[in-house]
Amino acid sequence: MMFYVAHTRMEGGMRAVSKVRNFPELVVDEPAMLGGTDTGMTPAEALLSSIGSCQGIMLSNYAKIMDIKLDEVEITTYGDIDFQGMLAIDDNVPPGFTEITFETHIKSKADPEKLSDLISLAQTHCPMLDTISRPVPISSKAYCNGELVNDAEAVVPKSKKPRSIK
Repeated sequence: MMFYVAHTRMEGGMRAVSKVRNFPELVVDEPAMLGGTDTGMTPAEALLSSIGSCQGIMLSNYAKIMDIKLDEVEITTYGDIDFQGMLAIDDNVPPGFTEITFETHIKSKADPEKLSDLISLAQTHCPMLDTISRPVPISSKAYCNGELVNDAEAVVPKSKKPRSIK
C-alpha cells in the first residue's frame, strides 16, 4: 500500500498552489469568467488530466507486460459540468461532472485483438477511473486559528440533497 499526500495553499482569489513531494509546485486557478486569474488549469481540468495520465501509464505498463510495442499513445478526456450545481443555483443539479468521456489514440503495429485486450485491462485496473466510479469514503476536518470547526464526511451521501447557500 502507498500513502499519497498533496499540500495545497491558497494565494488569494481562486489561485491554489499544490506541492507534492519534491516536484515543482502546481498552480490551479479558474478562468477570469469564474473569478480567477487564469494562471493555471482548473480543478476540473486537473481531474481530467489525472484520468488521462493514469490511462496512459496503465496502457504503457501493461503493454510492457504483454510485450506490445506502442509507438504513440494519446488520451483526450472530456467532462461536462453544469454550473448551476457548482454555484448552488439549482439543488437538483450535481455540482460535479455529469459525464466524463475519453478517447484513446494509439499508434502500433500490434494485433488489434491484443490491443483491445490491453485497453480493457488498462481501463479496468486504472486507479483514477476506479476511484471516481465507485463510492470512496471521504472525511474532512477543518480548523480555524488552530481550533477544530468542522469534522464530518466531506461528501453528502447520495440520499441527501446538498445544502443550498441561499
